Amino acid sequence: MKPSALSGTTSPIFQTIESLQGEIPWGSFLDAGTGRKSIQWVSTLPTERWTAITASRAMASATAEAAGDARRPQDRILIANWMEEHLLYGERFDTVLLDYFIGAIEGFAPYWQEQVLHRIRPHVGHRLYLVGTEPYVLDAPDTEAGRIVRRIGRLRDACLLMGGGRPYREYPSTWVQRQLGLAGFRTMDIRFFPIRYRERFVNTQLDLCLRQLEGFNDPTLADAMRTHVEEMRIKVLPLARSEAGLPCGADYLIAAEPMAETGGTLTAMAGLEQR
Repeated sequence: MKPSALSGTTSPIFQTIESLQGEIPWGSFLDAGTGRKSIQWVSTLPTERWTAITASRAMASATAEAAGDARRPQDRILIANWMEEHLLYGERFDTVLLDYFIGAIEGFAPYWQEQVLHRIRPHVGHRLYLVGTEPYVLDAPDTEAGRIVRRIGRLRDACLLMGGGRPYREYPSTWVQRQLGLAGFRTMDIRFFPIRYRERFVNTQLDLCLRQLEGFNDPTLADAMRTHVEEMRIKVLPLARSEAGLPCGADYLIAAEPMAETGGTLTAMAGLEQR
């Protein structure tokens, strides 16, 4: 298969998806929890059509901007929540992407993580690609970098909760694989991509902390937290800017295919062409 136009600059994860897809046609494509980076990549693929879904109106606007002139008349961006029973009713897509989707659910459909793969399954015609991050807020490695990344994650989540928001909740690849099996998928491949956090991660996470301070009920606590956030920034940025950065954890990519019930057993739905 010819690489996409962005293969030279896009993420290693998207490049690996293209490699795993091989000569299989992309067909109709569903970006089930879309964002700027995913839709920029999807827009370069030789799909028949694509549908991108987000529960955020702001993200829908950002996605439309990112797709730009590559968006065709048959392509669409929907503002919707997967908890809506009739969303995409009767539609099936050859290829489905869940790009950091499980971790983001907590902000839009809390306590629903165990149901989402069952909800998605009827819409997967041939291949599902699921991208996630191994949790680091609780399970970061016991190294200097791991302890720093864990502290930043916990500080971010604490500020989100005290500011009235909901933190993302990442799930480990082992949990995801179990849920895929329960939902009727067969895991075809799994790849891991070690993460080296740098300056951008530190600043975006700590800036997110600062944006939550307006929601604090106690101005004294908000001021103390602002001081703590900036002290952490000063302490951590030199390490993040170093050649080594902050190596901690990994992203993962799981390729899976749906199975169909035949005589009470589950069989792989290889070669399904329904669109």
